[in-house]
Amino acid sequence: MSEVADSRRNSAAQPRVAVIVPAYGVAHLLGEALDSLQAQTLTDWECLVIDDGAPDDVAGAVAPYLSDSRIRFISTPNQGVSAARNTAIAESRAPLVALLDGDDRFRPDYLASTVPLLENDPALRLVTVNALIFGAVPKERLCFGENCALNPPRGTLAQVLDRSFGVYIGTTFRRADFDSIGGFDTAMAQSEDFDLWVRLMELGGEAGFVSEVLGEYRVRPNSASAHAGRLLLGNIRVYEKAKAALPVDAAEQTLLDQLIAQNHQALDFEYAIDRVVDGDTSRGLEDLRKVKALVSGPVWTLSFALWRLFPALARPMLAWRRQAHSRGAGSADMSLAASFTALWS
Repeated sequence: MSEVADSRRNSAAQPRVAVIVPAYGVAHLLGEALDSLQAQTLTDWECLVIDDGAPDDVAGAVAPYLSDSRIRFISTPNQGVSAARNTAIAESRAPLVALLDGDDRFRPDYLASTVPLLENDPALRLVTVNALIFGAVPKERLCFGENCALNPPRGTLAQVLDRSFGVYIGTTFRRADFDSIGGFDTAMAQSEDFDLWVRLMELGGEAGFVSEVLGEYRVRPNSASAHAGRLLLGNIRVYEKAKAALPVDAAEQTLLDQLIAQNHQALDFEYAIDRVVDGDTSRGLEDLRKVKALVSGPVWTLSFALWRLFPALARPMLAWRRQAHSRGAGSADMSLAASFTALWS
């Protein structure tokens, strides 16, 4: 066979997109994720399921799907989700990569909607979608608001940084861009996905948003904690990395300074709540009053007035607030101000 013919054969065999499915601790849900992938209207994909040293039987869960030649299975010792995704992406062949966690689902037109946008527009660094948040939440909701009202169709680096353009975890991007920035940062203990989006956007260009509900994000009672303090620490690390990576005269530097300061304030707020919940009510309330400008609305105003008269009520009220909003509210798809305003809703 000639080199030209061999090149054409390899090109024809190459799928358009690789779907990466980390499956740590979600063997019982993995079938739903893979069913949603097999239901895609765009069928030219490959899938790599990775068992990152999971305690459950991921191999058994994926076994019925391996008759589909598009699906492959990788097993490694436990190294964390970032290393798992990096390992799976390194084994992929497609020029595009889409992320699908093992407990989430794609709707049928997800790939058909995201893949052509990246193939046809070199200015796009990533394409994201709206998604339904379901499972262990008080009420199902959308990542980016009813009627997709909270996300513009295109986003800049600055908008990704301040989250006025939100990026859902089930996002599609170019393998070449992923490789050029070194993949997921395995040193990031929190906000590793946000860090990836920011570093992709630092390459230049825009982020694209498909204004349809094309993903389904499951919140599980035993999921890794989304405690606001850890998320804020992750945000701060992302912003500090961006400050170091961007030129000192970049337009985003001033914004980054503001975001770092805001997140430190919000972190002080969370630490103050920790003090109250842990029993140091007097000091915790004093610290809360210093940063109460972060929150607004009649419920917060009434609460602060009530705690001034009856400080003993603060501990059970804030403990309830933390429990009620530990999953599915005030999460990373909101702006900082919106997330804190939502905490009592």
